[in-house]
Amino acid sequence: MWNNFELHEVGIPEKLERCKLIMTTRSEKVCNQMACQHKIKVKPLSKGEAWTLFMEKLGRDVALSPEVEGIAEAVARECAGLPLGIITVAGSLMGEDDLHEWSNTLKELSESKFRDMDEKVFKLLRCSYDRLGDLALQQCLLYCALFPEDGHIGREELIGYLIDEGIIKGMRSWKDAFDKGHAMLNRLEYVCLLEGDKFNYGGGRFIKMHDLIRDMAIQILPENSQVMVKAGVQLKVLPDAEEWTENLTRVSLMQNHIEEIPSSHSPRCPNLSTLFLNDNDWLGFIADSFFKQLHELKVLDLSCTSIKNLPDSVSDLVNLTALLIKYCKNLRHVPSLKKLRELKRLDLSLTTLEKMPEGMECLSKLRYLRMNGCGEKEFPSRILQKLSQLQVFVLEEPFIDGRCAPISVKVEGVVSLRNLETLECYFEGFSDFVEYLRSRDGIQSLSTYKILVGMVDENYWADIDNFPSKTVGLGNLSINEDGDFQVKFLNGIQGLVCQFIDARSLCDVLSLENATELELINIYDCDIMESLVSSSWLCSAPLPLPSYNGMFSGLKELYCGGCNSMKKLFPLVLLPNLVNLERILVRDCEKMGEIIGTTDEESSSSNSITEVILPKLRTLELFMLPELKSICSAKLICNSLEVITVMGCKKLKRMPICLPLLENGQPSPPHSLRRMRIKPKKWWNTVVEWEHPNAKDVLRPFVKFR
Repeated sequence: MWNNFELHEVGIPEKLERCKLIMTTRSEKVCNQMACQHKIKVKPLSKGEAWTLFMEKLGRDVALSPEVEGIAEAVARECAGLPLGIITVAGSLMGEDDLHEWSNTLKELSESKFRDMDEKVFKLLRCSYDRLGDLALQQCLLYCALFPEDGHIGREELIGYLIDEGIIKGMRSWKDAFDKGHAMLNRLEYVCLLEGDKFNYGGGRFIKMHDLIRDMAIQILPENSQVMVKAGVQLKVLPDAEEWTENLTRVSLMQNHIEEIPSSHSPRCPNLSTLFLNDNDWLGFIADSFFKQLHELKVLDLSCTSIKNLPDSVSDLVNLTALLIKYCKNLRHVPSLKKLRELKRLDLSLTTLEKMPEGMECLSKLRYLRMNGCGEKEFPSRILQKLSQLQVFVLEEPFIDGRCAPISVKVEGVVSLRNLETLECYFEGFSDFVEYLRSRDGIQSLSTYKILVGMVDENYWADIDNFPSKTVGLGNLSINEDGDFQVKFLNGIQGLVCQFIDARSLCDVLSLENATELELINIYDCDIMESLVSSSWLCSAPLPLPSYNGMFSGLKELYCGGCNSMKKLFPLVLLPNLVNLERILVRDCEKMGEIIGTTDEESSSSNSITEVILPKLRTLELFMLPELKSICSAKLICNSLEVITVMGCKKLKRMPICLPLLENGQPSPPHSLRRMRIKPKKWWNTVVEWEHPNAKDVLRPFVKFR
């Protein structure tokens, strides 16, 4: 089925006793529209299943020689678990015992040239492609074929390319363009032309392309333009000169082992618009002659290579719209960018340039800029003021001797960027940051920001890529010098990192009533801080009974360490709000007596809280808290707990966590529990008690003493 329809229109009663209706479709959307009660995604065959089917179609009584059998297994693997492909290939080889014929079939399959596959399998797959009915979607699918076979394709990387190429167009906002890109990829997943990929790297999302879908795409690509795709095929040298034809438009040589591009290579490709040389880790030299005749080049990616100098001829690529040279850790020199006036995206992240490239102030069409300091201490405001179209501005923070040593920005440069949507930067002075917050647009106009003010240790800011999309870091600052500071953090902040600041509580930093979206709190080495929420604030702003949409209701992670004046972390009255809390880590707070503490008013109240459910809490870690006597006076129900760590908390006598009870009334470990780390062993054996007297016995298999 390609589309949904009303069952009664084709004579099928909607309510038919003792009857089941089974339908097949390539579109998950159709399943949803037809209100299917059970959806079964048909996955590719496993390696064993594929081999069994292959041999069945080849003939049950066939005995293959050892040489042919090895090739036959490789042939079956090339079909990537697709039954139709396996049946087609096995049928074409039925009765064949010539080793050369088998070897040739394997070669044709690996190069997407197998005729029977084209006539039978690709014709059916082509139907799904043709029925997309959207040119941009079709172009998006074909673009995925430029990546290596079986490769993990990063969604963000791919969408960036689609924007560069104009496949995603008509979007004035960078965020809107990315939203459009994700929607396109979702649709291709729904119709099973792409697959979601569980590959996990850097918190990003990935997709992958079935081998036969990719083979089909590679066959379709030449219908629109001439391409060369040799991605991830272990090339050590550049393809021969005769392969660089004049009608080439796109070349993908990513993820190979090319070591150099000598001066003998100067391809004449007047129509080449896209060149991928990224992820050639060993590529250390590119001759200046290589780019001399590539005048129409629009997208150039040299990321993750070992080049030391970008050839001067790149300066003459006046049609370039995207120049990507990220993760080039040997790069020292980039020539003048003055002539590249069409450039819209420039990525120099994680490079080690010795100085700022010349001519950056001429890039008036630039929408995306990501780079580090290039040896400068301050990013020139005169350059920023010329980049009026900039929507994404990311200045990375390198770390020197364990301390963050970023390039700073001045407020006059940043406030001139009226179209800015994403900002990652460093304000050296607290006054600059406050002025930016007070500016006409300021932080409210941004959809994403990660801003560091002052200096923090590497451990607390290096993981910036995994921080929430709206995060502020404050380090080595005197907050109380500006008494009006806290009102400047308006709605929407999601992450807060503080180290060495003189705030007595978060009330000095945040307007707590507006902290409903806060997901992450990291507080370190704040020796004056006494609690996250001050008692005086609670008295002046009494809370209603549990409000899941209220203060801290979005909080997922809470970290606190080295705060030596802090006696309690969090007030009990706010605990019911923490329905999304997933992790608590507290360490090295020498005066910490309670994690969740009660106020005097709560202690004397007849309505005091006696039990709290934290449904999403997965990790509770307490380290080196010598004065800790209580985690919480109320009972805690935490049935999602995976990890419990208690080390160096010798005065802690009660664990308030209630374990699930079996039908006979005996406790049972949470089904999610994986491990408990305890130190010292004597504390576990003789000091601490749980809510149920048998709790230690049932938890003992999970305990590891340190």
